[in-house]
Amino acid sequence: MAEFTLELNDDQKQVRDWIHGFAADVMRPAAAEWDEREETPWPVIQEAAKLGIYSLDFYAQQFFDPTGLGIPMAMEELFWGDAGIGLSIAGTGLAAVGVLANGTEEQIGTWIPQMYGDASDVKVAAFCSSEPDAGSDVSAMRTRAVYDEAKDEWVLNGTKTWATNGGIANVHVVVALVDPELGSKGHASFIVPPATEGLSQGQKFKKHGIRASHTAEVVLENARVPGHCLLGGKEKLDERLARARERVRKGGERVKNAAMATFEASRPAVGAMAVGTARAAYEVALDYAKTREQFGRPIIDNQGVAFQLADMRTRIDAARLLVWRASWMAATGKPFTAAEGSMSKLYASETAKKVTAQAVQILGGNGFTREYPVERMHRDSAIYTIFEGTSEIQRLVIARTLSGMPIR
Repeated sequence: MAEFTLELNDDQKQVRDWIHGFAADVMRPAAAEWDEREETPWPVIQEAAKLGIYSLDFYAQQFFDPTGLGIPMAMEELFWGDAGIGLSIAGTGLAAVGVLANGTEEQIGTWIPQMYGDASDVKVAAFCSSEPDAGSDVSAMRTRAVYDEAKDEWVLNGTKTWATNGGIANVHVVVALVDPELGSKGHASFIVPPATEGLSQGQKFKKHGIRASHTAEVVLENARVPGHCLLGGKEKLDERLARARERVRKGGERVKNAAMATFEASRPAVGAMAVGTARAAYEVALDYAKTREQFGRPIIDNQGVAFQLADMRTRIDAARLLVWRASWMAATGKPFTAAEGSMSKLYASETAKKVTAQAVQILGGNGFTREYPVERMHRDSAIYTIFEGTSEIQRLVIARTLSGMPIR
C-alpha cells in the first residue's frame, strides 16, 4: 500500500511538467478564442491526442497510479491552462469512469478505447445522468430502459440534460430506470454505441462559463441497444435488484446506484479541476499586484491586497491537500467514513469561486474586462459548485455520512 505523501516522485513531476507545458503553450493561447466561439476545440483535443495526453493509455496510467495522485495532478495542470478546453479534454473521462465503476472487463476493454479514438481521428464520450426534473434528486429520474427478451435488447426512452459532449459523442453512457418501484435503487447504466438509431442531440446550452465545452440535451426515442451493453451484465443487475427489493421489504438501508458510484469516484478529480482554476487566477492576481503601481508603489504593498493574496494561497493549498487525501484514500481502498471525497469537492469548488472573485477585485477595472483572463476564470469557476453534485448536496452527503443516515 502506498504511503500518503505530500511530495511527488520524479516520474510524477515529469508528467506534471509535461502537462503544464501543453497547458501553457497550447491551451492558454487558444482559450479566449474558443470561449468566444462556444465550440468544441477539436484542434486542441487533436494536439493533445498527438502528444499522448488525450488517450486511454495516459488516463489509465494516471488512474492506476498507486499513490492516487496521478489524476488530480493531471486535472490541476489542465484546468490551470483553461477550464473550458480542459473539460473538453477531460470530459470523456467521466464516461470512462462510469464504465470502470460498473462494467465488466470485456466492456471496459471494448468501449473505453472507442471513447477516445486515436490521434488521427479523435472521439469523445458523454455520461448522461441528469434530467430536466432530476438533477440532484436522482430518485426522480424518468428515463426508462425496458428489456426485450425476445431480441436481447434494451429499449431506452427519455431525455437527458447537462450532458458534457452530449449528442456529439461517439459513445454515450446513459443511466436509466429499470424498475420504477425501487426508485433510485432501480437504476442501471447502459452503453449506447455509435450511430444508434433513436439517439439525438436536443438543445445545446449557451453557458455562463466553460463555454469551450459542449453541453447539450440527449434525447432517446425507442433507442435499442444490445443486451451486452448493460454495464455489469443482466445477471449482476438481477441480483442487485433482488437484494434491493428485499431491503425495501424489510425496511432496510438504501444501496448505492450506478450514477452515485460514478460521482463518488470522480468528485476528488473535480476538486482538482477547481484547484487548477483557482491557482491560475491567483497567479495572475499576484503578478498584477507586484507590477501595478498606485500612489507611487506596487499595490501588493497595501495590506488590503496583500492579505487577500495570503488568504487565496492558503485556501488553494488547503483545497489541494483535501483533494490529494481523498484521491490517496480511494486508490488505497480506504473507505470514505467522513465523506472525504465530497469534502474535497466542496472545499475546492468553493475556493475556486472565492479566489477568482478576489482576483477580479485585485485587478479592478481590468479584471472586469476580457483583456485579462481572470474574468473568464471567474465565469468558469461557477460550475464547480454546481455540476457532479452542488455544494448543498456535498454538505448533505457529508452530514448524512457523519450521522449514519442513508444517502439517497
